[in-house]
Amino acid sequence: MDTRWLSPFVRRLALREWMVLFVGLLLMAATLGWQNGLGRLDQSIYDFFLSFNDEQARDDIIIVAIDDYSLSQLGRWPWRRNIHADLLKRLNHANPRAIGLDVILSEAESSNRANHNEGDDAKLSTALKQNDRTVLPVVMSSVGHGLTANMPIPELAQAAHALGHIDLEHDSDGVVRSVFLREGQDNRWWPHFAAALLATGNREDMSATKFPQIEHPDGPDDWQRGDQIHIPFQGGIGHFQSVPYVSVLRGEVPDEFFTDKYVLVGATALGMADSYPTPVSGSSGAMPGIEINAHVLASLLNGKRIMIAPQWKNALFNIMPVLMVLLGYLLLSPRMSLLATGGWLVMTLIGSYIGLSMGVWLAPSAAIIVLILSYPLWSWRRLEAAITYLGQEFIRLDQEPHLLPEETSTVRFDDMADVLEQRITAMERAARRVRDLRQFVSDSLDSLPDATLITTVEGRVLLVNKHAADYYRTVGFDDVSGMCIYHLLLHLNTPQPLRQTINTPFEWAELLDIKYTETFADGISIQDHKGRDLLVKSGPCYSAANQLIGWIVNIIDISTIRAAERSRDETLRFLSHDMRAPQASILALLELQSEESSALPLQELFARIEKASRKTLGLADNFVQLARAESHEYRLEEVDFHDLLFDAADEIWSLAKSKHIVVQVEGADGDYPVHVDRTLMTRALTNLLSNAINYSPEHTNIVCTVWAEIRNDHLHVVCSIRDHGYGISPADQVKLFRRFQHVETPGRTRHDGVGLGLVFVKTVVERHQGAIECTSQIGEGTTFTLALPCCQPD
Repeated sequence: MDTRWLSPFVRRLALREWMVLFVGLLLMAATLGWQNGLGRLDQSIYDFFLSFNDEQARDDIIIVAIDDYSLSQLGRWPWRRNIHADLLKRLNHANPRAIGLDVILSEAESSNRANHNEGDDAKLSTALKQNDRTVLPVVMSSVGHGLTANMPIPELAQAAHALGHIDLEHDSDGVVRSVFLREGQDNRWWPHFAAALLATGNREDMSATKFPQIEHPDGPDDWQRGDQIHIPFQGGIGHFQSVPYVSVLRGEVPDEFFTDKYVLVGATALGMADSYPTPVSGSSGAMPGIEINAHVLASLLNGKRIMIAPQWKNALFNIMPVLMVLLGYLLLSPRMSLLATGGWLVMTLIGSYIGLSMGVWLAPSAAIIVLILSYPLWSWRRLEAAITYLGQEFIRLDQEPHLLPEETSTVRFDDMADVLEQRITAMERAARRVRDLRQFVSDSLDSLPDATLITTVEGRVLLVNKHAADYYRTVGFDDVSGMCIYHLLLHLNTPQPLRQTINTPFEWAELLDIKYTETFADGISIQDHKGRDLLVKSGPCYSAANQLIGWIVNIIDISTIRAAERSRDETLRFLSHDMRAPQASILALLELQSEESSALPLQELFARIEKASRKTLGLADNFVQLARAESHEYRLEEVDFHDLLFDAADEIWSLAKSKHIVVQVEGADGDYPVHVDRTLMTRALTNLLSNAINYSPEHTNIVCTVWAEIRNDHLHVVCSIRDHGYGISPADQVKLFRRFQHVETPGRTRHDGVGLGLVFVKTVVERHQGAIECTSQIGEGTTFTLALPCCQPD
């Protein structure tokens, strides 16, 4: 099956799912962000951020608190207004910047006290006029037919420097977060209590202040409001400096403490204070209204206020992190996408906090909700697409021709009604086939006759067969999986490409380079540290999409082939020289005989032809015997080694007699059974004895000794053949068992031979799992010792 279309299909499927989420989530973020806040969630975030705002309290704002201590000293509330007049007189001596008397004075003294003094209102009015810097509160109240302004009594209102409303804006959760700097009714406006204090402190004439008319009132009924600000609370309850009302009244606080400062007089005692929950109240409870007004005044003095961002800005703020996260989903891995989602979520909160600290509230809950939903949605859609695709591919894979035999199942997908069960069954079959195919590949790899390694494109070994593992175990690598193939090849000698046309230096990296595939198609011939001839070949491995995914490296032991090649070359030299020379001599004699002047006597002619023919016959016989010794057809039988030695001695008896040499056979009594090919082993002993006779002077002895000994934990029959001949030099001993090698003894007659006799002996002995060695000294003789495994009794 052509699978080149799979990747584009998967990409199109993922892109389609991403586009749907991209459009949907951006629209969701924009819609929610346009609402400029999602109620309690954004309010909680707002309060949480604002709770971190802990600035140092301004030292020019003082609260004169009507607290529990003052109530205990001056009696229960309400107090007579002459007490307030005395307080204002006391404060007037201190020359404060402005005084805010947050006490409701909407009714005359005579109407709210049984034991009244009609001069109390006059005293307070006189004190207000003398002070000329006091602000009195205006309260918004409901009288059943709508809202109305509850003013101080006219006498006091006219005496006060300014009036200011003390209305606070309560959000849906009941928390006070903002105020309107101006409120009014019937085109009559009052500034906020704190704004009136600020104007009084700046010596502005509030009576001359004109406010523009608002066509569409923000308040209930016909009550009008404007210039809303969110209060940047600087701290919690008790943030500003506060002194008890009674302490100021008694003169216990020095006048300098109030000089050129804003003094706010109001209730803080439990049970009588107009307290409200605020973002910074926390677990401390509600904050007294006088403290809230102090915070508003501080924000006006500092020039700081919190404004709600326009709808389009808030929507844009919530869209940006969602946009970046969605782009990350398309470009990043799932893990990095999750990290990016968390990162942008944190950055959104940080951005909202920074905006709040700069005086602009950007509600982040829309982005947070969409970001929290985006990753599960994207993961769900990706997982759904992956499951759909894998299910289709498993079913398609099951319908393809099977490469390996398997049990025939009577259950077909068409017989199943449940789609999930179909896909699970298809996945099980596909997984089983993959495992079977992997086992097949592993078994096939192990069945290869040569060491084979499978590597990645970079050269990291993935798979090795048992021959490769065994080979590298001999050179010191117990486990080559995961290793670099270049490191494994460095223990080999300098490689030589088989093609002689390649003259440039070779690097192992070229073996796994696609550019040199044709150049080194015949392989690289090398030797390892043990002298074994090896051929290293490599071939590229491609995927179904025709992409290079790895390399197959073969290490072939060609030592036998190289030995055969050397043997072939030696045989050709033997045939072209040793076998050809006697025949050429016979032809030369016949040519000479045709000329009367050069003709030899017939007896001499026949003798020379006989000698050349016998030499040729001997060479051919030795060659044939060696070929048989190297063959695999040995006819083994159990014989006594003494019998073999006696048979060989009988064969060379005539040769020994001609040189007056005595062959002695010694050994302990008993049997020495060996399992050998009798003919070949007898011939090998004969060659050793004939060599001893040929390389020994006349009238000497050759001693053959047989005994048994333990070698390598096994019983062996050992035989030594010692002569008293000329001896062999150490240089010649090295080449004794090589083909076509002759041992020359200076001053001695050269014996005819082609140098195959001892090669034949060594071959026969080693084929019988034996060993042969030689010791010799010049002038003292030579000893050949051979050992053969002894037959164990049943």
